Amino acid sequence: MRHTILGAGGSIGNALTYELLRANKKVRLVSRSNYSISGTESFKADITSYEETLQSVKNSDIVYLCVGLPYDSKIWSELWPKIMQHSIDACKRANAKLIFFDNVYMYGKVPGKMTEATPYNPCSRKGEIRAKIAMLLEDEIRQKNTTAIIARAADLYGPYATKNSVPYILAIDRLMHGKSAQWMADVNQLHSFSYTIDCAKGLMLLSQRDECFNQIWHLPTYNPPIDGKTFIDLAAKEVGAAPKYFVLKRWMATMIGLFNKTVHESIEMLYQSEYEYYFDSTKFNDFFTYQPNSYREGIHETIEFLKNKASPQQTARY
Repeated sequence: MRHTILGAGGSIGNALTYELLRANKKVRLVSRSNYSISGTESFKADITSYEETLQSVKNSDIVYLCVGLPYDSKIWSELWPKIMQHSIDACKRANAKLIFFDNVYMYGKVPGKMTEATPYNPCSRKGEIRAKIAMLLEDEIRQKNTTAIIARAADLYGPYATKNSVPYILAIDRLMHGKSAQWMADVNQLHSFSYTIDCAKGLMLLSQRDECFNQIWHLPTYNPPIDGKTFIDLAAKEVGAAPKYFVLKRWMATMIGLFNKTVHESIEMLYQSEYEYYFDSTKFNDFFTYQPNSYREGIHETIEFLKNKASPQQTARY
């Protein structure tokens, strides 16, 4: 079987690639930059183009949609519907199964646990866009036009997650460089984080079971959630630093956002840090009898990975 990753080079794309390679799978990496990893086939394509998307998934059995776009609602609004429709249509033409790696923005602010049955109630522009593209794929599944999975994760941390991982940027990286950690909004609020390696293993496990398709799954994530102070304490202990931190309040983010577009785009998502964020993966854990990595284990492995600078020997461990 050939496994094709649309949007190669990101945190989940990389973690998944190495997981598939360890299982001796044929892997094709699709990106605009012709991103490559030893042992895979690289394919250069822009999946905002249907023809290029179709060519990129030819002769594929499983296609993973793991695209990451710039953190900009305007870009998301313009490109995500195209990317989703092109992926659906190309997979239908290629007779390939589609697995969409999704986030939880469409749920909005949820009192209690987020599960696969949580209704869509977005409270942000980005959440509205994610709900729209998820429903587009769900409609195709309901009409039996395609065979697909929506696989969701909480905020990410772990090996390969650096550029877009908030706990890496604010806590792990700063502590590793002798600086005080930072945290958004409330350091005492509980928040679930999905470990990249658990997500990659989860995606591969889902791809191997026909009965898992045409469903929504939450990828394996350790429960209960962790509060920011405990996360910082664990990371500081691993790097041998004092667990010093500074809390970035909403008004601070608003001020910074006047000069920083990425921060400005993040302000509408601050509710995720101001209120409890409990992502539940019981459905997956029970079905596969899977135990996600604890935060202590995940933080330890992440920092070991970073210390070794993702050398080939280190990569082989994860």
